[in-house]
Amino acid sequence: MIRLIFVLAALALGVFAYFFDGNETEHEVIFTASAPMPIGPYSQGIKVGNTLYVSGQIGMDTNGKLDSASIQAEVMQALKNVEAIVKMAGMEMKHVVKSTLYVKDLSHFAKINEVYGLFFPIDPPARETVQISVLPKNAHFEISVVAIK
Repeated sequence: MIRLIFVLAALALGVFAYFFDGNETEHEVIFTASAPMPIGPYSQGIKVGNTLYVSGQIGMDTNGKLDSASIQAEVMQALKNVEAIVKMAGMEMKHVVKSTLYVKDLSHFAKINEVYGLFFPIDPPARETVQISVLPKNAHFEISVVAIK
């Protein structure tokens, strides 16, 4: 029984030291005027060490205007926004390892891939595409990414 108490105490101290040793992970808020201002309480991107997390980007320009002329126009602008944030973090699109696409209508899948492929011509990142009913500003497309340098 005493041995079990010592083992549990050692585990508890280890957990305590892991979470409360004062070496919290530093993170950097990434902001660029080359992408639209967030429309809610979130950052364009957060960089932790060599990993960048980019918040969902829709096809909105820096003036807050959504270009809904076509699905391709929305995808192009959203990816330009992502690229601007990635560059502000000192990275390139080739560093993107994961993307998540949110689409109102999966029948646009081929058109989305045409534009998406322009930004990831070699070794594209892992990805999932999800059809959803509503996006901010009534957009038809949104993308978030993770990049590692």
